[in-house]
Amino acid sequence: MSHHPNPTPSRLSTQKRRLPAWPIAAVGLSALLLAACAAPGGSAGNEAGAPSSSTSTPSPKEAGAPTPRLVYTHDGGIGVLDATSLEQVGTAELEGFNRLNPAGDGRHVFVSTGDAFRLFDAGAWSEPHGDHSHHYVAEPGLTGFAFEANKAGHVVLHAGRTVLFNDGSGKVESFKSAALGAAVEDGKLPATDVYTTPEAHHGVAVELEDGKLLVTLGNEESRSGIAVLSAGKGQERQEIVRNEDCPGVHGEAVAAGEAVVVGCENGMLIYKDGVITKVSSPDAYGRLGNQAGSEKSAVILGDYKVDKAAKPERPTRISLVNTETAAMQLVDIGTSYSFRSLGRGPSGEALVLGTDGGLRVIDPLSGAVTSTIPVVAPWEESATWQDPRPTLFVQGSTAFVTEPATQSLHAVDLKTGKVAKSAKLEHTPNELTGVTG
Repeated sequence: MSHHPNPTPSRLSTQKRRLPAWPIAAVGLSALLLAACAAPGGSAGNEAGAPSSSTSTPSPKEAGAPTPRLVYTHDGGIGVLDATSLEQVGTAELEGFNRLNPAGDGRHVFVSTGDAFRLFDAGAWSEPHGDHSHHYVAEPGLTGFAFEANKAGHVVLHAGRTVLFNDGSGKVESFKSAALGAAVEDGKLPATDVYTTPEAHHGVAVELEDGKLLVTLGNEESRSGIAVLSAGKGQERQEIVRNEDCPGVHGEAVAAGEAVVVGCENGMLIYKDGVITKVSSPDAYGRLGNQAGSEKSAVILGDYKVDKAAKPERPTRISLVNTETAAMQLVDIGTSYSFRSLGRGPSGEALVLGTDGGLRVIDPLSGAVTSTIPVVAPWEESATWQDPRPTLFVQGSTAFVTEPATQSLHAVDLKTGKVAKSAKLEHTPNELTGVTG
């Protein structure tokens, strides 16, 4: 996943008062009434905001197939696009620098606003019905639901679980991803399991298939490694194994075989089958801070930086770490890239968007660049990490790439290796994610 430090809190949200009321898209009238008068379950402090007006929300419409949608942030709000046509299907106003993460149910997106993980309804979903499913679309919008956090951090999806990490308190909240939609329809948030790390820090947590919980170790001053906790509820979890040979631990990804990795300033830690393995960088300072994994590959794609003082460093090498052999391969791709440049294709291929405008397709085992697809004009990464820059998001066999300089979005067909469609956007795009519908 692409990670970076948290933004300053949005001016829109505060921790002491009820969250502002926003239209709740695609929720039935009974759910709206429930939301207006009852606090949802899950964890203390979560509230459902009442509708902002008495007018009814648009009724859902049935679709013939799943309708994937894209969600992007811009200065002042959020835009939603149909992922096939790239046409805009909705907007929402929201001040401040806001971060996006899929919520895990194929419909909702979490917006990290500094003091909350606010729930955004992208307005496209599927409901199983016996041996088939029904598909629906509705107007997207911010809901009145949020998980309160004094410094909302990373959201991790794995093994059917959604895990939220609160950097300000060390609180880790996890819930069954598929339960989110039904809970919201009932006017509440899903029940969560809550674990709090010994000290608050900018961290991340991953819940594993067997219920164990991997958490980062650190405090406000420094971060040192990871610990894996037993399956269980909340603080009942017991530490099984830890490794603190990971200064500046940052980011996470999961490879085939449920190998969970985190980056360090001197390499990477791999947790697999109950064992933590350290992979050292060839340089004394060789930081792997952002990673992208694939269920189709045992290799993790990561960045690679060697100049701690650079603001920013413009690396041209990427890292490929094989979680089966614990070997690191560095590949010079001949151009620099940013923390929003890394992705994985449908077959596990490594994807890197370069500042020369080309999307490189890389064999993760050999490190060979198999093709370079021209997508955007050459660009330079801003020294301010919150600034818009070309961003890569992969959904299925399509790689979506924003181009802030031209206020555009491009859809790259990874099967043909060509840009299949481009669209002009109403706003300059910053972060980008999507839902499968």
